[in-house]
Amino acid sequence: LGLALNFQPSLIMLGRYFDKKRPLANGLAAAGSPVFLSALSPFGQVLLDYYGWRGGFLIMGGLLLNCCTCGAVMRPLESLRQSSKDQPEAKEMLPTTKAELENSQQVVTRNSTKDGSRKSGTNKKSQKLLDFSVFRSRDFVIYTISKFILVLGLFVPPIMIVNYAKDMGIPDTEAAFLLSIIGFIDIFARPLSGVVAGLDLVRPRVAYFFSFSMLCNGLTDVLSAKAATYSGLVAFCVFFGVTYGMVGALQFEVLMDIVGSQKFPSAIGLLLLIEAFAVLIGPPSA
Repeated sequence: LGLALNFQPSLIMLGRYFDKKRPLANGLAAAGSPVFLSALSPFGQVLLDYYGWRGGFLIMGGLLLNCCTCGAVMRPLESLRQSSKDQPEAKEMLPTTKAELENSQQVVTRNSTKDGSRKSGTNKKSQKLLDFSVFRSRDFVIYTISKFILVLGLFVPPIMIVNYAKDMGIPDTEAAFLLSIIGFIDIFARPLSGVVAGLDLVRPRVAYFFSFSMLCNGLTDVLSAKAATYSGLVAFCVFFGVTYGMVGALQFEVLMDIVGSQKFPSAIGLLLLIEAFAVLIGPPSA
């Protein structure tokens, strides 16, 4: 529950802060996840050896508590706009188009509407907690179905790769290193994918770039059955880390392009809810 309340608002704030450089911002923000993934396996083993599972979980919880500090530095756009006169950095974070300015204005004033009263041409509609009208969009429905199918197998390799290597007779230390390889490659794949997605030639076709990344990720999983040695597993982890990072950096950028910034909070909430069922089904089925 804590991670859910932390993850979704941070993505929504990125969409509010950035427009032109949003793909790069998404890639850099998503790069933090593989940093911890690459260190999780050896770091978790050290915590287990020295502090036991209770102490290890306590320390991990303390590390996650720093997310409160990150959330505290996020500010509403109106506050940034008032303080951006002498701060060029803040100006770059503000929306530049007329549509984005109107959307940010709605976020600030949505709680000031009283009892649903309306005045023609003056009052803005209050924003719903969950706007199910996003399902009227054919593009969003197709995107949701494709993501559900993708997530069925997306998290299987990171969860199963270590135990699979141990079953092949590979020592525990070398087997745990495979997960670190995925995380290390993922660190560079996500920002680079964001840079490529932000290019003028690619930005209008980012949906095709995302489809290409999903295809490559699926083919990598299929070819993993040919990995019968440790070097084969290392090669699989490298290619999987690249495609995994591409998917992670592009998925929410494509969603923003499909539904727009105004409906993005509801769309991402509904999408993650549907994906949760795929996460529950996928790894146990494998």
